[in-house]
Amino acid sequence: MPSPDARPTIHIPGTTSHTLAPRTGRPSREGTLRYLRAGTGAPLVLLHTVRTQAEHFRSLIPLISDRYTVYALDLPGMGWSEIVPGASYDEPAMRAGVERLLTELDLHDVTLVGESMGAVLALTTAADLPERVRRVVAVNTYDFRGGIARSGLLARVLVGGILVPGVGPVIAGVEPKAVFQKILQGGLGDNSALREDYVDELLQVGRRPGYPTVARGVYQALPSLIAARSRYPEVKAPVHLVYGENDWSRPSDRLANKELLPAADFTQVPGAGHFIALERPDVPADLLNAVA
Repeated sequence: MPSPDARPTIHIPGTTSHTLAPRTGRPSREGTLRYLRAGTGAPLVLLHTVRTQAEHFRSLIPLISDRYTVYALDLPGMGWSEIVPGASYDEPAMRAGVERLLTELDLHDVTLVGESMGAVLALTTAADLPERVRRVVAVNTYDFRGGIARSGLLARVLVGGILVPGVGPVIAGVEPKAVFQKILQGGLGDNSALREDYVDELLQVGRRPGYPTVARGVYQALPSLIAARSRYPEVKAPVHLVYGENDWSRPSDRLANKELLPAADFTQVPGAGHFIALERPDVPADLLNAVA
């Protein structure tokens, strides 16, 4: 187990790491948030997937940082953000962390880019803060039943075990590298896009004291991500929905979101899976740079 002062091992050129302290007078369950910053220009906030962190966007950030000031957030309790005992990891609690970043840094004219769980949070944050959000790019929204369990038998068994009362926290704390790597590859069309140093970084985070509780809480929160779809029609900003052809979502899931967001642009990426930021960062980069 790493020491409490363990730090990220991956450095993204041009980025600096920052923290956002809990707000004065707020409940004790609001922890310190960590985020990366890079570039110049209008603000753009990156929101990562389930069980990952800001470094998920290591290949995307250099492609957009000459046109945007990029903020890549570690969601509450995840990555290197503070783990607070008893904290919630449902959609409203995660969204509150995103909104803290926007309001505490007083960001306006913001482009929100989220992948998976981060895509749901980008949409619901835009619904809450229309005066701050300029546009939303939502990549492979994680708002359908099954979620990562659709990636394959191994993921179904592991996630199912994590959710079992009693033994779930124990299972969540055991992540053999080969198993963890195989599950992540279930979200890729091109397995070579999953770099070994990134897997090692995620495993180091997973050994933080208290992280198994976070991981279990995030998986338990899937129903709240599904429920958050009811907020999509409230979004006033322009939306671009992006899906990998081989994402875990089904065509019916994608159509349902297109119906909730009828004015949204829609892109499907041939051959890509759930983790487009890893295997096809050029796709969101081209979309973003075209409208910077």
